Amino acid sequence: MTNATGLRVGVVGCGYWGSKHIRVLHSLESVATIAVIDPNPDRALQLSRNYPALEAYKDLDEALPHVDAVIIATPPSTHKPLALKAIAAGRHVMVEKPLATTAADARDMIEAAKAKDVVLMVGHTFEYHSAVWQLREMVQKKELGDLYYLDTARLNLGLYQHDCNVLFDLAPHDVSILNYVLGATPVSVQCWSSHHANSRLEDVGYLRLHYKDPDVTANVHVSWLDPCKVRRVTMVGSQKMVIFNDLASEERIKIHDKGVSQAPQLGEDLTQPPMSYRYGDVVSPHLVMNEPLLVEDEHFTDCVISGMTPLTGGANGLAVVEVLEAAQLSAIEGREVLIEEIRGSEQPKIVLESITHQNPVGDLR
Repeated sequence: MTNATGLRVGVVGCGYWGSKHIRVLHSLESVATIAVIDPNPDRALQLSRNYPALEAYKDLDEALPHVDAVIIATPPSTHKPLALKAIAAGRHVMVEKPLATTAADARDMIEAAKAKDVVLMVGHTFEYHSAVWQLREMVQKKELGDLYYLDTARLNLGLYQHDCNVLFDLAPHDVSILNYVLGATPVSVQCWSSHHANSRLEDVGYLRLHYKDPDVTANVHVSWLDPCKVRRVTMVGSQKMVIFNDLASEERIKIHDKGVSQAPQLGEDLTQPPMSYRYGDVVSPHLVMNEPLLVEDEHFTDCVISGMTPLTGGANGLAVVEVLEAAQLSAIEGREVLIEEIRGSEQPKIVLESITHQNPVGDLR
């Protein structure tokens, strides 16, 4: 169901991310009306000062008769019940990352959307980022040579969440970037995490993702407890190395023509270095910078109107949730976890409890 004069889109949860979606949706010609769906009337009032035509509803039940599609920007523990309610009503749904808190929940959402023939999309915003597109193209063209390893860091002081740990808050970005850039999903995960300032939820985490094709390892560092804000992806290859710094105002991607190779062995001469080093130019390719959220929301509305499959559909979201769930299990049991262990299996309740503290559906971000 869509409105002939344009889409009617509701945004569920109008906190940090929800308000950004409202701003972007307001600029799209395909969107006729926008509904603020939040139990806090002050949020709707504040947003209406900039966007007077907004409609306001206190909950999803009240809004469903008046919308064609919804964007869910609420705490992760509420994603599944809210999405299933909208899907059951025949509404198209985009869910902010992560798609769900367990792989089983993500599968339920995918099956429900398939049964109702509606769009289900996940908000993996960085897959709509022009710099990340560049990284993917470099890997596909083998511009770095053989990939040695990838490393990501997403650090800052806060923002602490009340219903999920740092793994489920920050790591979805990096896992989705890695999967997209490599064109693959990992086969296993190792994770080390700890909580410091927060007595209940982990605020620092280290993940090691093992990919089979290409055969490469990626390291992910996430933290709510770091003095420096960092948003960085590093890729190291046999020919070149590249750094993507999302906080840089200019030259977000820098390609380093650097490398090492094993030096010729000259007998038992231990005075010679074992490796030879190559230092070349540093190049920053021109990027046509976009606003990823704008590209993402426009893609969602295009999919709703045309019926095409989203680039970041339910399967994309499930792949990331599988990694997160495997990471949580690895941290609990202190071992490497195969992704196959997560697929089609129900993990012990302790895994879910360590990921998230369940909140009522009405408690929106």
